Amino acid sequence: MKIIHDRLKRQIRNPQSRIWRRASLSATILAACLAAAGTARAQVVPSATTGEFRLSAGGTGSGYYLQYGAQKLIGASAFVDADLKRGLGIEGEGRWLEWNKVNDVHVETYSAGLRYHMNFHRFQPYAKGLIGFSNFNFPFSYAHGRYLTVSAGGGLEYRWTRRIRIRAADVEWQDWPQFTYGSMNNIAVGAGLRVGIF
Repeated sequence: MKIIHDRLKRQIRNPQSRIWRRASLSATILAACLAAAGTARAQVVPSATTGEFRLSAGGTGSGYYLQYGAQKLIGASAFVDADLKRGLGIEGEGRWLEWNKVNDVHVETYSAGLRYHMNFHRFQPYAKGLIGFSNFNFPFSYAHGRYLTVSAGGGLEYRWTRRIRIRAADVEWQDWPQFTYGSMNNIAVGAGLRVGIF
């Protein structure tokens, strides 16, 4: 019990250190993707219906409606997309919602699943279905929980250059069916950039 108490005291004393580590990691990943896009010279056909494998990564700023306490959190996310064939692909994402919190309640989500997109000139609408887990920090850091998370969502991207797309809107509905106080539904929205790696 003393070990848990000492650990909680350390976390309460320095709650910002974890936030800055995660934000730094997200910024580093995004910077690396942008640098790779600037130096790569491979020819890529813009159309996603060519059936060629494409890998891209990016990041977004995120807003999050948390049903627990009707809180509105702010954070960042990073994602990786692998387009496989005819608009079908795989997406993996991490979302860190650490700002605008009340009583130290914050959330991290990690999920992966299928993504389907279509091209209309420079616009690319997409839909996705993801599954993963979320970490939840209860008020005043008295407890932490990890919960199954099932997500459905979609969005719209705009092709700015051959390698860079603006993720103009990304919306995700999340179901946490095993949350401690019963099933919980949350909504995430975001906007940012996606950069082609190859």
